[in-house]
Amino acid sequence: MRKFLVVLDDSRECLNAMRFATLRAAHTGGGVQILAVIPPEEFQHWIGVADLMRAEARERIEAHFEVFAKWMRDRHGVNPELVIREGEPAAEILAQIREDPEIGVLVLGASTESAGPGPLVTQLSRASGGLPVPLTIVPGGLSKERLEAIA
Repeated sequence: MRKFLVVLDDSRECLNAMRFATLRAAHTGGGVQILAVIPPEEFQHWIGVADLMRAEARERIEAHFEVFAKWMRDRHGVNPELVIREGEPAAEILAQIREDPEIGVLVLGASTESAGPGPLVTQLSRASGGLPVPLTIVPGGLSKERLEAIA
C-alpha cells in the first residue's frame, strides 16, 4: 500500500498537510504515516532530566497524534500509523523515507508567515531533485473547502 508521509509538529500549517494526506489516502486507497521528530537540542541536560523530557515529549506527541488519528478513522476510514524519531528533522524525514519502501509521497505544509514557508519546506524543497519520493507542499492558507476540492 502506498503511504503518504506527513510530519506532525506544532506548526499551524501541519493541519492542512494532515488534511491533504488523509483525503488523498482515502481517495486512492492509500495509508497515512505520521512522523514526529524530537530534535536533539531538547535533551542537552543531565541524563535523568533528559530521559524525563524525552518521555514527556513522546506523551505530547502521542496525545496530539490521537486527535488526528480519531478524525482520520471516524471521518475518512484511514487508520494512520505513528512513527517517532529523534534527531535533526530533515535528516530523520529522509531516513524514514529510505527505511519504509511503502512511502510514496512526502506531504508538508507551507507557512503563511512572511519569513517564508518554514524550515522543513525550505530544506526539503531545495533537495527535492534528489528525494526518493515526490514532495507535495500544501499551502497553509488554503481553506478547508478548497483543500477538499483539490484532494
